Amino acid sequence: MSDGIMSKAATMEIPISSNGDAGSLPEDDGLEQDLQQVMVSGPNLNETSIVSGGYGGTAEGIIPTSTIKGSGLHQPHPGPPVGGEEVVRGIAVEKFDIVKKWGINTYKCTKQLLSERFGRGSRTVDLELETQIELLRETKRKYECVLQLARALTNHFYSLVQTQHALGDAFADLSQKSPELQEFGYNAETQKLLCKNGETLLGAVNFFVSSINTLVNKTMEDTLMTVKQYETARLEYDAYRTDLEELSMGPRDASTLCRLDAAQSQFQSHKDKYEKLRADVAIKLKFLEENKIKVMHKQLLLFHNAISAYFAGNQQQLEQTLKQFNIKLKTPGAEKPSWLEEQ
Repeated sequence: MSDGIMSKAATMEIPISSNGDAGSLPEDDGLEQDLQQVMVSGPNLNETSIVSGGYGGTAEGIIPTSTIKGSGLHQPHPGPPVGGEEVVRGIAVEKFDIVKKWGINTYKCTKQLLSERFGRGSRTVDLELETQIELLRETKRKYECVLQLARALTNHFYSLVQTQHALGDAFADLSQKSPELQEFGYNAETQKLLCKNGETLLGAVNFFVSSINTLVNKTMEDTLMTVKQYETARLEYDAYRTDLEELSMGPRDASTLCRLDAAQSQFQSHKDKYEKLRADVAIKLKFLEENKIKVMHKQLLLFHNAISAYFAGNQQQLEQTLKQFNIKLKTPGAEKPSWLEEQ
């Protein structure tokens, strides 16, 4: 049995190097978050309802209301049939078992988490997978920074285009009122052209921002949700592994053997769950990396070509870039078609 416990594929247990002194440890804000994550998976006791009338009988320990003196009290209703009491009792026992299992699991996981943080326990670590997960988190933080800067660029450039549009209108108005100053007309045409090219560039940058946002806040976030499930399963696996190891080192009497068999069964169940989620995370990380390279190759090429064409004043190349990436600009002032036109 001990060989089955300690054998692990592509994983190993590493002790947490610490002296176990809580006073010498630095403050760790992640500890509170991990404890909250352990506690959030509480049982849902609202799936069934218990009829309060089931407790209206004159069972032992319940004082009937008819024994209380008072003129304003009504006689109690007759109790439900015996079958109804059994149903209510069964529901109560079922809920109690759910709460009991959840409480035991939460206690074991909390104990394991604290043991790891204070250097008194061991944890299962897949070095390759942990490295990939940490790299994903770091990549997500950097991409979020790029997304924030790209949005700021979009907002500033939108303000520039609006200013150019207003300036062009002012030049055009002055050219009508001052025909002797033909330069007003020249500047009005220049600003109008710049405004048109700016709106084209905005379409390309908005498409870039939208694609990066989908990659960061949907694709990467979905993978990180699976990672969180994997980390929770790892904690449960180590908690039940530690419990089984402690029981295996104890005396072997009849009661201990029963507990040992139950612990072995629970350990195997959590081991299967942990290995399944570990495989899921590995697959998602692989697909995410492939998708990220494909998406970013396209978006970076779009961003480079659009920016270069705009600042080079090449209107034809700018428009060709949008056609190349199938980007359609919304016509200013165009209204959404009615539901009859959409049919």
